[in-house]
Amino acid sequence: MAEEKIVCRDVWKIFGSGAREFLAATGGSPRPEQLGESGLVGAVRGVNLGVRTGEIFVIMGLSGSGKSTLVRCLSRLIEPTSGEIIFNGENLLAASDARMIEIRRHQMGMVFQNFALLPHLSVLANVAFPLEVQGVDRATRESRAMKMIELVGLSGRERFFPRELSGGQQQRVGIARSLAVEPELWFLDEPFSALDPLIRREMQDEFIRLQSVLKKTIVFITHDFDEAIRLADRIAIMKDGEIVQAGTPEDLVLNPSDAYVAAFTRNVAKAKVLRAHSIMKPGASNGPPISMRTTIADAAPLFEAGIDALTVQDESGKTVGTLHRADVVDVLMRG
Repeated sequence: MAEEKIVCRDVWKIFGSGAREFLAATGGSPRPEQLGESGLVGAVRGVNLGVRTGEIFVIMGLSGSGKSTLVRCLSRLIEPTSGEIIFNGENLLAASDARMIEIRRHQMGMVFQNFALLPHLSVLANVAFPLEVQGVDRATRESRAMKMIELVGLSGRERFFPRELSGGQQQRVGIARSLAVEPELWFLDEPFSALDPLIRREMQDEFIRLQSVLKKTIVFITHDFDEAIRLADRIAIMKDGEIVQAGTPEDLVLNPSDAYVAAFTRNVAKAKVLRAHSIMKPGASNGPPISMRTTIADAAPLFEAGIDALTVQDESGKTVGTLHRADVVDVLMRG
């Protein structure tokens, strides 16, 4: 199992006057009614989680659940009230402001729902801007920016201005800009929610492609469960500032921890969350290859006439098993 890149230990974020003193006075774990009686808001309450190197960790919940506040606490854009946030073995809550600026500039990338592009700068200049802030010379930063522009599929548009791009293209610029610093940890807060459904699907496909190449450690925020199960290695569901359940998409759909998670996942078809490695059988086949992370819903159309099995491969291309038509049909029939 991969090591953990960032770890939260009992992280609280309470909004209101005297929050730290209140937390200490209540033993570090106040009840919701105590917060309300004191006129305080517990936006993040006692969160414990770890994000493994190279995984896509999705945090999701309804509006007001605390997911965006939590991700801003992870980078200390919002100051947590208490707890520990360990990044590469360093407690970020003990880091100076200057140290946090250095970490954000060199080790973290961030993409938000509003693209926040600089309207007076070209695509190339927007993507290169974080490197300019770092003091990187012009030739080097533009060379790296061009590589990122090519990576996100915008070659030929580097001299365009944001107003000349579609919404999806603007978001690609935002993604390229966040990748220009070559971050170890990548935060994305509802990056596709402002896009039309078709463009949103295309951006999800692009995101999956990018991750297959870059293998970044990613914390991705969304309120859309279909988006979460499509992208995530693991998902944490938040409610009222707390993590209700964390696990793989299969865990959450097949084994919900309580009625809230069950309601959240009730209408999700099992074929959308079960992946090839979950129902594959040992041995090899002569069928077309698929990734072990391919969902059953995506694998089903590959069983064309005459194909009864697909070869399941791991990330290195090694055969790890066989996915049989009959097992796929069984999952589809059971909903």
